[in-house]
Amino acid sequence: MRKETSKATAKKKEKPPKPKFNMWQNAWWMLKLSWAEKEKKVPILCILSAALAISGNLTNLFITPVILGTVEIHAPLRTLLLTILGFVGLNLLINGVSSYINANEMYGKITLRSAIINRLNTKACITSYPNLNKKDFQELLDKACDATRGNDRASEAIWYTMQRVLQNAAGFVIYLFLMSALPPILIVVVLITSLLNYFISKPLNNYSYKHKEELSKILNQLGYLLNTAKDHTMAKDIRLFGLRPWFQELQDKAIKAYLAYLMREQNVLIWSGIADLVLAFLRNGVAYAYLIGLVLNNGISISMFLLYFSAVGSFNGWVSGILNSLLTMHRQSVDISIIREVLEYSEPFRIKDGEPLRAEPEHPYEIRLDHVSFRYPEAEKDTLTDIDLTLHPGEKLAIVGLNGAGKTTLVKLLCGLLDPTQGRVLLDGRDIREYNRRDYYKLFSAVFQDFSLLAATIAANVAQSEEDIDMERVRECVAKASLTEKIESLPEGYETKLNREIHLDAVMLSGGETQRLMLARALYKNGPVVVLDEPTAALDPIAESDLYQKYSEMTTHRSSVYISHRLASTRFCDRIILISDGRIAEEGTHETLLQKGAAYAELFEVQSRYYREEEPANV
Repeated sequence: MRKETSKATAKKKEKPPKPKFNMWQNAWWMLKLSWAEKEKKVPILCILSAALAISGNLTNLFITPVILGTVEIHAPLRTLLLTILGFVGLNLLINGVSSYINANEMYGKITLRSAIINRLNTKACITSYPNLNKKDFQELLDKACDATRGNDRASEAIWYTMQRVLQNAAGFVIYLFLMSALPPILIVVVLITSLLNYFISKPLNNYSYKHKEELSKILNQLGYLLNTAKDHTMAKDIRLFGLRPWFQELQDKAIKAYLAYLMREQNVLIWSGIADLVLAFLRNGVAYAYLIGLVLNNGISISMFLLYFSAVGSFNGWVSGILNSLLTMHRQSVDISIIREVLEYSEPFRIKDGEPLRAEPEHPYEIRLDHVSFRYPEAEKDTLTDIDLTLHPGEKLAIVGLNGAGKTTLVKLLCGLLDPTQGRVLLDGRDIREYNRRDYYKLFSAVFQDFSLLAATIAANVAQSEEDIDMERVRECVAKASLTEKIESLPEGYETKLNREIHLDAVMLSGGETQRLMLARALYKNGPVVVLDEPTAALDPIAESDLYQKYSEMTTHRSSVYISHRLASTRFCDRIILISDGRIAEEGTHETLLQKGAAYAELFEVQSRYYREEEPANV
């Protein structure tokens, strides 16, 4: 028990990993990004904004002392009015230019954040498939995406923070020069109280940052409950199983936790405010006492008293501003570092520098798994062991077996989505690791059981593109998939939108219709190798048989691989292999495997008896 307790304590004290890139490296990366995306105006406008902010501050600092000084020397009314008008005009000019710059730099910052989003999306789409199964990559990607979800997130807000760092640093130097006539002890007092205020308030003000994971978890729960309650796929279960009270209970708990968090946060902020008030009272009291003494002893005029006292108060702002903006920049830099880590995440596949490969639909490709074994990360044993298999040109190959036998993993190895732990995958005798992996993917027209529908039109889903769609080819492929009548009966035809997560007016196709749409998509790609991984799992046997007949016609003279739980569906294949315990247990045609009377024949007998008309319904 003690060992377990000590381990738990050590785990709690474990610090988060140090960012790969430091704050200044990330600031430089953002500057280079602005150059690469042709938004050089963003850093330039940030510098101008900082200069204007300091100019506005100095204008406000001097306006009252100067006007009061003009009155003290009994200057003519005209001089006084010109002085006032001069300051007013200067303020209007600074504010006007600042507003113009802020409006223009906003679009540049959004453009740069959008560029980061685009790079992250591209990385997620093209990264080596095994990376998507890695927990650390997924966590980094989630955090990186979170850092781009709004103007206040690090990918955009860091520009404002860098501007604040520059602005506060310049203001500190200027005000230090203005206060150089005052005794050093007064400057030291101001510095010490400012630093004390910062270091006392820092842990209090950091409460929200330190507990952001807690808040994020609560908000995610509330978001999940809301999205689930309105999710079309959950609507039936909520009503039939009476889940509303349960949802209400979960929502009440989440709201209670959220209110409790807000209460704790407000209590902490109150103490921060009290500390700030006490130190401000101390700092201003010392400054007041000293400056009033100078006025009484005729050491300075009233106007100079106002100037110095205002400078003392503002000086504290510059000091705390530097510290707070650097702290904020450090936090934002952690997020920028995560973004960069995702973008620079290592690729096990040759995505860019591999040998180019051109997919030729009529080429007789041969793919061989040469004594291939595969084990998933952290798994205790191999999923596949010593698989020696050749997909011959033009051959129809079926892969069957029980759930968990390794069928889908074998197909992923064949398609290059995974690399074997041992052995090689060969294309016409050459290891596929030598090729550009994205080029290798172009060889395959694949339909998986967990297919995806894009939130786009039917035509775009068939063509897998929003641009340069060959509509004549789309219609031809849809016709071959026996889906023309359905699509042309819809009001918008091929422009009908799918996926209601984005388009509320989208049409929902049935399971069979969707799988025929996937067939049309595979036809449109026209890859030389066709891979079908349980594409008809949701269909009844008759519909499945009809669809497989379509697939058989489609794959004439092409290499094709079929995975199916229903053994009768693949009897038209040239060769069938049965996977069991990660190995090829049986191999042959449908007829030879039945004659063998082993595992395949037993499985076929168990399945087929359920579809015999003479069998009782309750067999």
